[in-house]
Amino acid sequence: MIGEKQSLMKNDVLWNALGSMTYAMASMVLAFFVLRILGEKEGGIFGFGYSTLGQQFFILAYFGIRPFHITDMRGEFSFRDYHYFRILSSFFAVLLSIFFLLYQYTNGSYTVEKVSILFFLCLYKILDGYIDVYESELQRRGKLYKTGQSLFFRTILSVFVLLCGLLLSKTLLLGVILMNLSQVLSLYLFAILPLEETRELGAVHFIGEKTAFTQKMKALFSGSVFLFLSVFLDFYVFSSSKYAVDAVLGSSSSGIYNLLFMPSNFIYLLANFIIRPALPTLAGLWQSGDKLRFKKEESSLMKKVLLLSLLLFGLAFLLSPLALWILEKLLGPAFSGKITGERWTFCLLILGGCFYALANLEYYILVTKRQQKRIFTGYALGAVLSFFTADLMVQEAGFFFASIQFVLMMLFLFLFFLFSGSHVKIAGRKGK
Repeated sequence: MIGEKQSLMKNDVLWNALGSMTYAMASMVLAFFVLRILGEKEGGIFGFGYSTLGQQFFILAYFGIRPFHITDMRGEFSFRDYHYFRILSSFFAVLLSIFFLLYQYTNGSYTVEKVSILFFLCLYKILDGYIDVYESELQRRGKLYKTGQSLFFRTILSVFVLLCGLLLSKTLLLGVILMNLSQVLSLYLFAILPLEETRELGAVHFIGEKTAFTQKMKALFSGSVFLFLSVFLDFYVFSSSKYAVDAVLGSSSSGIYNLLFMPSNFIYLLANFIIRPALPTLAGLWQSGDKLRFKKEESSLMKKVLLLSLLLFGLAFLLSPLALWILEKLLGPAFSGKITGERWTFCLLILGGCFYALANLEYYILVTKRQQKRIFTGYALGAVLSFFTADLMVQEAGFFFASIQFVLMMLFLFLFFLFSGSHVKIAGRKGK
């Protein structure tokens, strides 16, 4: 029994799945309870700040460097190098969030209350991006289960603290401040302490070594900036309809739309459970030049993700009236008719999530083929299209056109990546 308990506590797959699922579920759970406890307006501010604006600044702090970090098994860069770089990116993210919020306040888009709440939600997510450097290092040192445990326990603590704060004070600003304090405590308990128990890879570099330090920061920047820009634009395209709803229809509508939107994130998460385990095999076949087996594996993945997408869309189409009715009843009488009346919006958002899952598959295939420029081009074009269409479509027909805009943008990404990848020829032998 003791041996089984120890193996469970050190199970990489178990804790990675628990951490990822808990982190993904937190946004939906919190969005629901804030709407239920505080109502549409503050629920809308929270939903937008937590899952949209805050996540955009998380990406800035994160800077797309984790894939580079966790695969640096030779210790080319020390943890201190990665740590200093993440401090810089996080500081830059805080500055940009302040400038953005001040701009929105000065042009009359945001109130003082909204700016204050959004700032602390952005700060919470930026801290998320900072803590990731510790979790990445734990993974690099062969302690993936500790990475999953950190993500799991700190997410649970943040959810608990925020909900207790809201129930006791009924004040969203105080709740998100307390959530930030819990994040700082989590940093120490679940990231710093576990890392101190492991052995460092690579040489230690001191900031006093000015030339070496500057060179390493430049090397980390150049090695990750392209991926960062792609991820940053990807999230903007994915969230452009949410930005538009908040800007055009206001916080109250934003909260409801954000809640309807959230299941789209889970389709992407479920698809990744199919895609990511197959990536090492796919990369090996591409690098060895085995064209026939690569095509077979690619086709198999496409069929699996497509089947998952059809299943989930079918369930959404059939069960959405009941599911939305239950959700509306749970939210309370103040939301009567506001959720059940959005069945087709919900179904379209699920469809958009399905296209995003397919686009994500094609993204990984392009990464395998080392076609980063085509990936960036797709996201850049998608960002331009989103910028010029999102607000206009929401102004035209509210939630319904917002969901159509989401579907069209996800379909565009899928088709662009699909046809971009089809022109890349595999080098080497033709097959076995």
